[in-house]
Amino acid sequence: MPSLQLCREKLGLNDARGTLFYEFARVVQETMPAICIGENVRGLLTHENGRTIEGMISILDEIGYNVITPRIFKTIFYKVPQKRERVLIVGIRKDLNHQLFEFPKPFKKVYTLKDALKKGELYDCDVPESAGSKYPKSKKDVLDLVPEGGYWRDLPMDIQRKYMGASFYLGGGKTGMARRMSWAEPSLTLTCSPAQKQTERCHPEETRPFTVREYARIQTFPDEWAFAGSVSQQYKQIGNAVPVNFAKEVGYSIIRFLNKIYPKQYPV
Repeated sequence: MPSLQLCREKLGLNDARGTLFYEFARVVQETMPAICIGENVRGLLTHENGRTIEGMISILDEIGYNVITPRIFKTIFYKVPQKRERVLIVGIRKDLNHQLFEFPKPFKKVYTLKDALKKGELYDCDVPESAGSKYPKSKKDVLDLVPEGGYWRDLPMDIQRKYMGASFYLGGGKTGMARRMSWAEPSLTLTCSPAQKQTERCHPEETRPFTVREYARIQTFPDEWAFAGSVSQQYKQIGNAVPVNFAKEVGYSIIRFLNKIYPKQYPV
C-alpha cells in the first residue's frame, strides 16, 4: 500500500518522494505517454480516509493528466477464477479527449477453481505438476478435518480453540483461517505466501497449499510461462501479479482508446 504524507493543500510530485508512486509518476512525467495506468488493492480508495488517492490524482493532474474516476474491478468477471478485487487509476494526457476511454466491460460467465486446474474452457489440459510448499504435520492434522469449502468453524470446538489461539476470542469472521477451497467456486484472493495462517488457501482435496503452477493458473498465466528464483520467490511473483486475463482486457481498452485518437495506428 503506498503511503503519501498528505495535507489539505494540493499535492505536487515532490510531496510523494520516497514512495513507489513517486517513481511511477516520475517515469510518466519523463515520457508523457498518451495514457498511464496504475493498479492497487481496493483499500487504496479508503487509505488515510481517501487522502492517499486524492494525493495521487493531484500529482497526476500537476504533471499533465486527467484522471478517470478510479474504480474497483472484480476480476471474476474478466475470466479470472479468483475473487480478486483491484483498483485501476487511469490518466489521460490533457491534450487528448479523456472521455474516449472506456473501461473493459465484464463478462457474464464466472469461472471456478475447477476451471483453473482441470482441462476445460480456460486450459486444454490438467494443471502440470510442479514444486510447492508443504504444511507442517501439526497444521496438516488440523486441515485434514476441514471439508471442501470449509474453514475453522467446521472443526471440533476443542480444536478450534487450540488452533485459533487468541484469535478465537476476537471479533470478525476470520474466514481465511484453516480455509479449504472449493472446486465449485473461484479461489479466494491469492497472497504472496500460500500457507499463511490468516489467509490459508488449502487445496480442495489434498491437504496441502497450492503448488506454483496451480497458483499461476489461478492467476491465469499460461503453463509455459517461467518463473525464476526459489519456490517462495515464485509464489511472491505470482501473488503480486495482475491476473493475466484481466490485464489483457485492460490492454484491449487501451488499444481501443489509442485507435480513437490515432486512427489505424493500433489495430486490435
